Amino acid sequence: MSLSIIVPAHKVQGYIRQCLDSILDPDLPNLEVIAIDDASPDGCGEILDEFAERDSRVRVRHLTENVGLGHARNIGLDMATGDYVWFFDSDDYATEGAVRAVLDRLDETRPDVLMFDYARSYWNGKVKRSIINHLFREPPAPDVFTLADRPSLLEMFTSIWNRAIRREFMVEHGLRFNSGYYEDVSITYPVLMAAERVSFLDRVCYVYRQRRRGAITKTASAKHFDAFDQYDRIFAFMDALGPEMDQFRPLMFDRTIWHLLVIIERADRVYPSEKQRFFAEMSKTYNRYKPPGHVPPDDDARLADKHRAIERNDFKAWERLASPRFTAKAKKSGRKVRKLQRQGVVRSKQLAKDRYYQLRRRLPVEEDLAVFAAYWYRGYACNPAAIYEKVRELAPHIRCVWIVKPGGRKAMPEGVDYVVSGSAEYYRTIAAAKYFVNNVNFPDHLVKRPGQVHLETQHGTPLKKMGLDQMEYPVGANDMDFKALIERSDRWDFLVSSNPLSSEAWERGFPCHYEMLEIGYPRNDRLVRATEEERARLRDELGLAEGTTAVLYAPTHRDYQRHYSPMFDIGRVMSQLGDDHVLLLRAHYYYKLKDMAADMGWPEDRVIDVSAHPSVEELAIASDALLTDYSSVMFDYANLGKPIVIYANDWETYKLTRGVNFDLPEFPPGVIAYNEAELVDAFVSRAPWSDAATKNLEAFRARFCPWDDGNAAERAVRRVFLGEKIANPPQ
Repeated sequence: MSLSIIVPAHKVQGYIRQCLDSILDPDLPNLEVIAIDDASPDGCGEILDEFAERDSRVRVRHLTENVGLGHARNIGLDMATGDYVWFFDSDDYATEGAVRAVLDRLDETRPDVLMFDYARSYWNGKVKRSIINHLFREPPAPDVFTLADRPSLLEMFTSIWNRAIRREFMVEHGLRFNSGYYEDVSITYPVLMAAERVSFLDRVCYVYRQRRRGAITKTASAKHFDAFDQYDRIFAFMDALGPEMDQFRPLMFDRTIWHLLVIIERADRVYPSEKQRFFAEMSKTYNRYKPPGHVPPDDDARLADKHRAIERNDFKAWERLASPRFTAKAKKSGRKVRKLQRQGVVRSKQLAKDRYYQLRRRLPVEEDLAVFAAYWYRGYACNPAAIYEKVRELAPHIRCVWIVKPGGRKAMPEGVDYVVSGSAEYYRTIAAAKYFVNNVNFPDHLVKRPGQVHLETQHGTPLKKMGLDQMEYPVGANDMDFKALIERSDRWDFLVSSNPLSSEAWERGFPCHYEMLEIGYPRNDRLVRATEEERARLRDELGLAEGTTAVLYAPTHRDYQRHYSPMFDIGRVMSQLGDDHVLLLRAHYYYKLKDMAADMGWPEDRVIDVSAHPSVEELAIASDALLTDYSSVMFDYANLGKPIVIYANDWETYKLTRGVNFDLPEFPPGVIAYNEAELVDAFVSRAPWSDAATKNLEAFRARFCPWDDGNAAERAVRRVFLGEKIANPPQ
């Protein structure tokens, strides 16, 4: 028994890896995966090719034009060779062992259609089994049956992915997908009607991802009228099968009206201006297919009244029946408002600031004012600083103001305007500014006004899990309020991506309504354009003697550690490396360290604490090699083409506690060491400068720095501040 799983893909680069990984059980040779790249504009095509290259069971077809889900499935069906086909949505995934369980059940029962259960996965981490899962057990079903034996099958969810279908059976009955929003409907019901052998697998095999954005059926559009054509096809199919279908018409009719009511009554489907026209089409459908002697549902008086209103095309009556009432949810909302009002008793000083901020928000937005910030108002740094400098060059009409904490004022460069967070001028500025640029989220009290534009740059390529992906790793999440995180992220209009890995991670971790700017990292422009003259000047400023090998040591933060603790004995390692090696120690900004070298008794001329240095880019340019563990600095440093050493002594612990987006030891940017002895040997033997390490670095750079060409900041400014179209990603 063989199975073909057909996976069309379009704009799902953040989810397709999990989808394919969940399907490709390594011990199932009788499995093939037909992946259809439906002219996806993101990285889906490359990801599919990557899977096909390493697994011969994966076959990929790249389409030159977007044909839509239905036609893409048909293409996959024509390519399939398996006895059975399973149509899979590329942003969903199979449960562990599900594909094997499906194949085993197919082999046991040899059905025309195998039905199995599913669960819904929500963006907040909740997973719920389908509400109709009892239909698999009540009453107990024989191994094989027909729709006549179990008409409740028609009450199951109208998607194609909760069933495996015999391929020749589909061909014999001419069952193919149509275009439209509801292309599943005209297949899911007919396969059950025509099947002579149906079987159940009472197991959750499929996880249906309820995305916050991206689902077309949850988008207001005139295309929802497509549902009428799909149901016309179903009733035509029943007519073709003959009188034996008459027994199913009442249930199919009620199911049709139920679905059409769902579409019209959901706020995110039919435009208000189109509801009366949709309702009129419902009335036509009702009277066209109403079975003889049909009686509206008698177990729900309100639903029965809706049926009667539809039958006589009484839109006003339906509107009254469908109008929202004072529900428990509304009551809860009211209690929440009253609670917030009671909490409004705050310190008078803060209350005055809040009132001032509210007052300033009533004034017009200043179209030429931009706000910049980095690292929770720590100072002038990172991508925002690179974009700021390019704004001053390309858009000098924009007035740029930075926000800094009181302690960050001394570190601000001369000539850079700033306001101090919490001051009256701060509230005036954030109330008035048109543009906001930050590498982290602005605080919750910032209210995004209509017309204001937020550019989120992030501050590193995410080797580790970020955003909603952290929910599976409680240590890394550290009691994070994910609802608040997403509400803050909903303010973004643009999100910078440094490379394809980042695009995938941001799409999953921050499923919000922004435009992804796949432009490279603005802060890396300086690294790409670095010169020998600049390097010499920076080394002189740091006091690095000529001929000295300066190693920039930049370890990451570990969520499972409360305080900074070096992963190796720095003093001992430096003594073994010799006098010609100097360590530039750059502790993570989470740690407040001062004079660490002196405190630890390390040789201060050989271990220089540069944690407070204002620019990690300058340290990278000045150094000869990078030593790190899992810090995102490795992705930036790779642009310099200089050696990188990874110290991964606790890789398994880090991976389990924080979660990672790719296997670093399988794809290192140079040399990797797992203990102190290996670390010392790497530098003593000059392994980071070897041909093998250079090849690793070149492959790493090709994969993770494809858009870093020195022009990322310019692309950001042209798109956001000047409104120009840009190549995205750069060609």
